[in-house]
Amino acid sequence: MAGLDGPRFGAQPGQARQLVVVLHGLGADGQDLIQLAPDWGEALPGAAFIAPDAPHPCDMAPYGRQWFSLQDRTPAAMAAGVAQAAAALGPLVEAELARFSLPPEALALAGFSQGAMMALQLGLRRHPTPAAILAYSGALLAPESLSADILGHPPVLLVHGEADDIVPVAASRMAEAALRAADVPVEALYRPGLPHAIDPAGIEAGARTLARAFGMTGG
Repeated sequence: MAGLDGPRFGAQPGQARQLVVVLHGLGADGQDLIQLAPDWGEALPGAAFIAPDAPHPCDMAPYGRQWFSLQDRTPAAMAAGVAQAAAALGPLVEAELARFSLPPEALALAGFSQGAMMALQLGLRRHPTPAAILAYSGALLAPESLSADILGHPPVLLVHGEADDIVPVAASRMAEAALRAADVPVEALYRPGLPHAIDPAGIEAGARTLARAFGMTGG
């Protein structure tokens, strides 16, 4: 990963009080998720948002980006892919915190689909831990290693459509169980009839989670 860049929204360096890094899914780019920032920014008016483009061209489509390849979906390959990608993303998140002159605790991570896998992988293995992790339509990869790897217990919001035919809702249900077993505070929202997407209820839940995590009035 040569650099962390993509669409931005919200507070400027020297003015930001929080940093929210939003990670897109396979075959998309940062423009896909920066659209969440205006709604979340109402709940977190001092926040800077960045939705970085993943570093690699998608190898399963003629467009879009990917954090790691999903050509091989065996558990071992996916665990190795997300671990490598998250290890590379971590220092770049640190660079963004430095750019905004913010402490590590001022960070929140959010992601959709493959981006949710990244947010969970990175956020649970950071110290200090982020203020919150928001994972939409994703999965917790390599849950068997979590107890050995976890460095903190940030609040996690899981949101998943029950009609998702891309990443089955069972993935978030399993993530919820694994996180609760690791004493991670979890709020889970399962949306009847929702496919592989984020709906207004999920956006509102994210806003509440961010506001609560950063101690905003009404959170």
